[in-house]
Amino acid sequence: MRVEVLDETARFRRPEMLAETLARLGAELGVGAEREVTVVLVDDDTIAAMNQADRDVTGPTDVLAYPLHEGDDVGMPIVAPLGDIFISLDTAERQAAEHALAPWQEVLVLAAHALTHLLGHDHVDEAGWQPFRRAQARVLELAPAGGPDV
Repeated sequence: MRVEVLDETARFRRPEMLAETLARLGAELGVGAEREVTVVLVDDDTIAAMNQADRDVTGPTDVLAYPLHEGDDVGMPIVAPLGDIFISLDTAERQAAEHALAPWQEVLVLAAHALTHLLGHDHVDEAGWQPFRRAQARVLELAPAGGPDV
């Protein structure tokens, strides 16, 4: 899986680490090398506008996932773009302290969460949360020690 990171905030110090770690997680989850994911790092104002426009929810959220494929289950061919992930660095920084993580680790967790959504999972019940928890824990294991601060 190829991952492109676009930092609209110019605050995330090592986008290549985010891209490489998420790509490794994707490979472990069976995502083919031909698939593409774009991660866009934004601020609370930007993600709040997206949240309102796309979900009719007021205020910022931590992460939004936008799948860009239908998949072969509906008779459509698999195409390279898997989807786009938008992460609010402002919210990630606030949540990091609540989760006893460094901000860069929280960004990884949010990216793993969104990737799990892009792979077709949802967390409507306790059983549905299991793939998310596994991916979120595993991405931290795959991350290099002493990653960047946001």
